[in-house]
Amino acid sequence: MFVDFPYHRSRTFKLSVALSVLQFNALVAFWLASVVNIPFYQAIAGLTSYHGRAAAIFLLATGLIIFAYYLFALQLLSWRFNAKWVAGVLVVISAMGNYFVSELGIDINQGQILNMMQTDLHEMLDLVSWRAAQLTVLTIILPLLVIWQVRLPKASIKTVLLQKLLTCVATLAIIAGLVFTYYGQYAPMFREHRNLKEKLNPNNSISGLLSYGKHYFRLEDKPLLHYGTDAKMTGTTMTGTATDLPRLMVLVVGETGRAESFSLNGYHRDTNPELAKLDVLNFSSVASCGTETAVSVPCMFSGMPRQHYDASLASHREGLLDIAKRAGYEVTWIDNNSGCKRTCDRVSRFGLPLSDKEHWCNNGECYDDILLASMDAYLKQLANKLHPANQLIVLHQMGSHGPAYYKRYPAAFQKFVPTCDTNAIQNCNHASLINSYDNTIVYTDHILAGLISRLKQQTGFQTGMWYVSDHGESTGEHGLYLHGAPYVLAPSQQTHVPMILWFSKAWQQQQPTLVPCLQQQLGLPRSQDNLFPTLLSVLHINTRVIDPQFNMLSLCHA
Repeated sequence: MFVDFPYHRSRTFKLSVALSVLQFNALVAFWLASVVNIPFYQAIAGLTSYHGRAAAIFLLATGLIIFAYYLFALQLLSWRFNAKWVAGVLVVISAMGNYFVSELGIDINQGQILNMMQTDLHEMLDLVSWRAAQLTVLTIILPLLVIWQVRLPKASIKTVLLQKLLTCVATLAIIAGLVFTYYGQYAPMFREHRNLKEKLNPNNSISGLLSYGKHYFRLEDKPLLHYGTDAKMTGTTMTGTATDLPRLMVLVVGETGRAESFSLNGYHRDTNPELAKLDVLNFSSVASCGTETAVSVPCMFSGMPRQHYDASLASHREGLLDIAKRAGYEVTWIDNNSGCKRTCDRVSRFGLPLSDKEHWCNNGECYDDILLASMDAYLKQLANKLHPANQLIVLHQMGSHGPAYYKRYPAAFQKFVPTCDTNAIQNCNHASLINSYDNTIVYTDHILAGLISRLKQQTGFQTGMWYVSDHGESTGEHGLYLHGAPYVLAPSQQTHVPMILWFSKAWQQQQPTLVPCLQQQLGLPRSQDNLFPTLLSVLHINTRVIDPQFNMLSLCHA
């Protein structure tokens, strides 16, 4: 190795370091096995039964295994012509993974990669912070500058191949020897804590990308499967009475709302001041299907319970909205989020009114009041129709989407102060972070109450509202932020979601057993599995794909 400082007339100098490919790969492997994987070693340290010096030696052995693992892979993949490119890509991927794992407590897996692929620009910008900028400089820009300065002199192919062969043999021997030595520690550790591998950068991101790629390309050639083809509307209206009216149901898909922050569920803060004054049906013990939008939203519309949910099947099979449309409902999706995750591909979409965007939107992000403005515009269209069809309208909220909670509500709803006015939420004190999150719930309360007020005024329809959040949110509890934890390990903050229903007097007159039936179940364990069959039954749609086991209208006590 040598360093030269060629002097130029321009009075500039260039720092150049000459390394063999083996030396370069070893340096990269050391970086990957150390700096960007501190959370991984912290997790290992918390799970080992060793203490003191024995624990330190065990951690050093683990680090040596990871180093050998990455050096083995680099010696196979990285050659003089591509070594810098391979190293650069790995540095960037590992740095991004390190930010999510170390700063937000989010493990990287296929689900998180799916979320990333389905997110939009505004959600990505919400992750930009000073802390993210600092880590970008330290873990991306500086390492890339070092890589750029390295020179890789030519060597004979015989020498290169011999080095690679000996290195691969040595690294495999190290891995095998240390794993064998500490097998009694590693076996139960990784068996009981499978998410450990989701903390290991950049292995986690690469594995997630490969899994996503296989999943995505497998879907491209699959034809649409029809589902619930026998769906029909049952004739239950009473001709000649006030209940001889078309039905208008609004399904509100919430975003990142957790049940424990709703005062309707016993939260000590008054986060539901408006809904508390209305005759709503609040289900206090509801579980989500997943811990991320990309899982929960397709799942709740699929007709598959969480235990048997197949994302691949759901992606190319008709769901709740298709069945409602087939039965005669006019189905419309209105979105203030990052899309419907393919659940609304075959139904109408109503665009947000341009005139209201100037009032409720800023830099492409809109407050959820835009959904109420959209409802006003849509209902105005319905009023001009002589014989409007039955309506199923889905409103997809921005809700409490993090980490920029402070952007999710207008200033008038900043009820709890001081607030965490940054997207680097891990740097806020817990009290201010909770204040910001609770303010988003107060705003959601206002949106739902405003929607109910509008539905009450629709004398030409039987009206109803069903609100359920897609998943919950962690705000620092157990060291976790945001959502997306593996379901089996996820805390209740991410899986316990709010669910609220409301029906107009006209609807209750037409279906008098509905509300008494649901009132019996308000405190019982329910989940998003109940949405598909129950909502179809509420809409008077009959099909053999309705599973009575999850249909809340079939679960009433006599």
